[in-house]
Order: sequence, then structure tokens, then C-alpha cells
Amino acid sequence: MKRPLNHLVPTLLVVSIACGLFSECVRADELSEQIATALIRAGDNRAQIQTALDKTPAGQQEGMRFLVAYMPDRDLTSMSSTFLLENVRVAYQSWTEAPWKDQLPKDVFLNNVLPYASINERRDNWRSDFRQRFFELVKDSKSPSAAAVTLNQKIFHQLQVKYSTKRRKADQSPYESIESGLASCSGLSVLLVDACRSVGVPARFVGTPLWTNKSGNHSWVEIWDDGWHFTGAAEPQGDQLDRAWFTGRATTAQRDHLLHAIYAVSFKPTPQRFPLVWGRKIDYIFAVNVTDRYTENDREVPAGKTLAMFRVLDASGKDRCAARITVTQGGKTLFQGESKDERFDTNDHLTGVLAQNQEFDVEVRTTDAVLKTKIKTAAGEKLFTFELSAAQPRVATPVDETESAAAIKALDEYLSIEFGKRGQLQDLPFATTQISRADAKHAKQRLWDDHEKQVRRDHAEEMKAGSLEDGDLKMPFSMKKFGKKPTDGWSLYISMHGGGGAPKSVNDRQWENQKRLYELKEGIYLVPRAPTDTWNLWHQSHIDRMFERLIENLIVFEGVNPNRVYIMGYSAGGDGVFQLAPRMADRLAAAAMMAGHPNETSPLGLRNIGFALYMGGRDSAYNRNKVAADWKKKLAKLQQADPQGYRHQVKIFPDKGHWMDREDAAALPWLAKFNRNPLPQKIVWKQDDVTHESFYWLAVDEKHRKARSQVIVTRKQQTIDIQQSDVGQLIVRLNDEMLDLDKEVTVSFDEQTLFQGRL
Repeated sequence: MKRPLNHLVPTLLVVSIACGLFSECVRADELSEQIATALIRAGDNRAQIQTALDKTPAGQQEGMRFLVAYMPDRDLTSMSSTFLLENVRVAYQSWTEAPWKDQLPKDVFLNNVLPYASINERRDNWRSDFRQRFFELVKDSKSPSAAAVTLNQKIFHQLQVKYSTKRRKADQSPYESIESGLASCSGLSVLLVDACRSVGVPARFVGTPLWTNKSGNHSWVEIWDDGWHFTGAAEPQGDQLDRAWFTGRATTAQRDHLLHAIYAVSFKPTPQRFPLVWGRKIDYIFAVNVTDRYTENDREVPAGKTLAMFRVLDASGKDRCAARITVTQGGKTLFQGESKDERFDTNDHLTGVLAQNQEFDVEVRTTDAVLKTKIKTAAGEKLFTFELSAAQPRVATPVDETESAAAIKALDEYLSIEFGKRGQLQDLPFATTQISRADAKHAKQRLWDDHEKQVRRDHAEEMKAGSLEDGDLKMPFSMKKFGKKPTDGWSLYISMHGGGGAPKSVNDRQWENQKRLYELKEGIYLVPRAPTDTWNLWHQSHIDRMFERLIENLIVFEGVNPNRVYIMGYSAGGDGVFQLAPRMADRLAAAAMMAGHPNETSPLGLRNIGFALYMGGRDSAYNRNKVAADWKKKLAKLQQADPQGYRHQVKIFPDKGHWMDREDAAALPWLAKFNRNPLPQKIVWKQDDVTHESFYWLAVDEKHRKARSQVIVTRKQQTIDIQQSDVGQLIVRLNDEMLDLDKEVTVSFDEQTLFQGRL
């Protein structure tokens, strides 16, 4: 395995979650195989589906086969041959009679005229009825755009259907909307799509799960007329397309964010599921990510630049496949990205902005092959197609031991330079050299030794003074050692005092009381004095920074075992435990909350640590007792659903008030049973209002970090599975302890492979 020094501790894998990234070519499925599979899935309805296939006229066979091949199971097991035959017959009639027939590509007809449904709506047999109703409205239209504009202007008034939040449900079928006279934006869009398709106009359902300003979701319609154009259903803008009230809002969409991207429905399966707000578990609606067309709607390509589009065909020259494309000029990388395979829309190309009329070097790389060639741009946009039949096989080359040793020597020389006079490690030439597993282990230790020296240099005075500073804030602390130091290092117990929202003298007394409150069998008992006297003593953002530094200092100066760090607190200190433990769980082995209340915090981040909760049954201020009972249920429910996580102990003393007569001291031996696992198999990362850039072996950059976001990731053998993510980009940190970096690693999200290959 080749390990670059600049990604050494650990190897980083940045995953763009909303984009499908594939390391191997994916051939298009044979239609006949799809149909054979569909007939099996149809079960008891197989005879109906076979009848529809057998009775379809020769000129319409391709359409019927397309529908059967890609129908969701709910339709395969329920639809009648009569329904399917009528749908196909009328769809072909509308297509052949449309003035724009010769300009309409067959794949656009199959995917955007022929289908009988858009999303998960009830399956109504609308096509013949709608053709009869609406054909007269568009018989003089010369283009799909003109017909769509006319339908949007007239059908909603004719059908007496209007937008209303009082509609019965979001995903209404066309007849459900007609019957009630009310529909959401989604119901209106379904209705307009069906009206368009009934007269041969290609149309598709489009939407975003959540606008970036968090104002909600929205749905609208796209019309094909030598390319895709949009319009709001029941919101015509005169006789114009590509205008709507939401145009400006759509330009702020985020392609790589699952919730803030814009998607168009595809009947033919694609790598992307359409995220239905009203049916999050529905997985049979497929989509194309069309965000770029909206966000770049008002952008102009800079003068002297042009759009370069890239497509890669497999060795047969027939099917598109995914490959890593790198464009360079003079040795400088200008553009990188992943080409799209057959599961993406035909016109969905990897696109970059390059200078006009210049020559560039291009590398096309898959897991097994690499192609190096040159391209020359023109004044206008251009599609570049590469065939892998000309590619050379990729051969895994062993690490050059001489180069690896030289890189380690260069690292040692770099670390010998005085602090403050060094350059940035990642910018130095040797930092990108591939190194061996043994040298990686050596480099990791050298980097830690160097960091420890830096901590001793920078933090010696604050440890001597017994006080940390953060800007204008100061956090004094006292500490006491109990027992004998274990061979693997001291245990550390950080104990937070109560008070808050009180004069300094009151909080000082609480600090003094906390110093005497507990005793240990073994470990360092450290009691900090809160930097402020506000009500939220222990859960403001500076506390996270100070505690991170405090823990690091104790590891370096006192020999604390980094896997045996615990936090605890009483009253306002307990409030701090409620808040800090989930968001700092990656630093902790366990935590104990005494007589506090949580405000708005979530227990989800506690998955990999022990959590104790002690409360007096009569402690009713701020509903502490009720909240404790509620958290007891929450933690039990979480552990029941995830038996390997959420280990907890909850003690509610019925006859105790806010003071528990030291009964809560029983938490300390319980805490001592836990050791931190810095590389857990499963991570549940729930950000608070105070956000962190990393959590165990995951990280997010500042651009993608956001409050209350949630990420769930598991690792098993060579696979990293992103089960849930509210962020658009996630950094996965890997090392030799977690998996075998000499073998292929797979990263998946939502049943899609984002990455597969050697790092």
C-alpha cells in the first residue's frame, strides 16, 4: 500500500455524498434480462404482465418492454394488461401525431412521455381521458414548449384545481386532485406532467427536499424541447419557460447536499433515489441531479473560457462508464472529476471550465486501466469522448523502499527545524511521496513526539499556573491524585461544579465544594472553575476548546491515559455533562450527570461511551426529575435498537431532592469500568449548536459543518458504509489499524458505491 505523508495520520477519503462516484465501468443492463427478472418479481400477476407483452403491437413493443423492465414492484404485482396496453397505445398515438415527433429522441419519449406515473402517487388510468380533454387546447402548437405553456395556462382553471395547504396529502394522483379541487405543489406538478404526456410533450417531475434558507420543499415541472426547461405548475409566466418565482432561490441550491440539491424524476433507474419528503422510506423513485442547471442559470462563462464536457465509453465503445478524469497543463492540475455511467441521464456530463483554443493533457483512470491523451478546446463548448479500448492496464506498483526511506529522512530533517521556522508540511515535496506500512508507523510516532514537544513548549506555563486562558477568559483548575499511577497512565476525572447565573462568590463556593465532593480509588481528580458566572457555565463554545486543551495537557504533562478520560458534574455542572458528553464523546470513556437538566441536547452522540445519570426523585426544579425519567426511557430505547451501543446507568432516588446525600458517588466505580475506543465500528455523530470539525475518524470542513446535522457511519472489514448523512461532504480518516490499506476499500451511501479501489 502506498501511503502519502501528507495524508499519513490518517489517510483521508473525502466523500461527496450527493454524487455517485464509481471506480469501475458499469455496463448497461440487457433489457431482456430485466424483463425476465420482472416477470419473476410479478409473482401472481405474472400472467397479466405476460399478456401485455404478447398483445402489444410490433411498433409499440419497445415501449411495453421498457415499462415492464423498469416498473416498481408495487406495479408489477398489481397492474392489469388492459391498463398497460391502453397506456402504451395512446402514448404512441400522441407521439406519432405530434408536430415535433421527428425532433424527439426515442430515449426521451420512453422515459418522459410513456410512463404512467411520476412519483408514488395512486395509479390512475388518466392518459386517454386527458388526451380527449386537452388535445384541442394544443392542436395548433408547433413545439413542446408552446404546448406546455398553453396547458399550464388553461388546464387548472378548466379542472378547477388550485393550490392549497388544505389538500388531503402531498402525493395526490391527478384524479385525487381533481376530485378535491385542491393540491400541493407536488400534486399540481403531477397533474401538469400527466397533461403534457397525454399530448406527446415530454415532461418530468422536479423538486428540492429543502431550500437552502430552510423554508421547506418545493416541486415543479421540466419540459423537453431540444433540452430541458422548467416551469411552475399552475404558475405560468406568460408564454415563457425558465421563469418562476423560485428562480433566484434555486440558484442557491447545493448539488452535493442531499437535502438542498434539485432532482428530476427518472422512470429508468439511476444511481440516485428521489428524496420524497412525504415518504422518506420509499426507494423506488429514481432521479437525476439537475442542480447545476439552476445554480448556473445566471452565471456566465468568463471571457476567454469555455465549457469542456467529458464522456468515457467502455472498451466496447457502446456504454458510458465512470472514470476519474484529471486535466493538467504544464504539470498543473486544472480540473478533476468523475465521468457518468449509463445509470445517469444521457446529457449529464462531467463539465469543467477551461481556457479557449488551448491544448491540455488528460488522464482517464479506472481501477484497472489508464488512458493518457491530449485535447484542444475551441471557442464554444465541446464534448470530449474517450474510449477505454485504447487504455493501458493499470499495474499495482510496490512502494519504492528507497523513496520511502528518503521521505522519512526528509521528515526527520523537517522536524529538526525550530518551531515557527518550518514551512507547511503538506506543501513540501517529500510530503506526497508514497511510503510503506512500516515507515508510516515510524512517521506517526515521530509526528506525535514532535507534537508533544510543542505542547510542552507552549503550555508549560499554564500548567504551572493551574489556569487556562482563552481570549479574555480564564479557567483555573485544581487537581488531586489518588492511588498509584498505572503502567498505562493515570485515569482523569474532570468534575464540574454547580451554580451559574449567580454572583462570583457563589460560584467560587460551589467550586470549593466540588473539590471535596468525590474521592477516587485511582486517578487524577481535576476540578476546573468555570470561566464565567452565567447560567450556562459549562456548555458555551469556549468550554469545548478549553477541555480539549486540558485533556491534551494532562496526557503530556501528567501521563494521563487518553482512553481513560471521564467527565462528571453536579447541578449546573450536570447541565454541562448533558451538553458536552455527546459532542465530545470521541475524547471520553464515559460521563456521569448529577442533578442537571439537558436543555435541547440529544443523546445520540453517546453511542460509544458509558453514560450515568443520577437524580433525586423530588428534584422538580426545571423538571429535572421528569427529564431524567424521560432520558432513562430514551437511553433504553436506543440501546434496545443498538445493543452494542448506548451503555448507561440511570439512578433516580425517590426520596431525594436536589442534594442526593452523596448517593451519586456510586457513579465513579461504574465509570471506571469503561475505556475509550478511539476507532469504533459504528459512529453516530449528532452535532449540537456548538459544532466540531471532527468526531472519531470522521470530519467535515468548515463549509459543510452545520448545527444539528446527523451522520451515521459503520465500518466492517474493508467497507465503510455511510448509512445517513445531513452534510454534503464527509471526510473519512483511515489508518492501518482500522483496515488493510493494501487491499481495496469500498465506501457506500444509500446502497450506492461512492468509491471502490485502493487508496
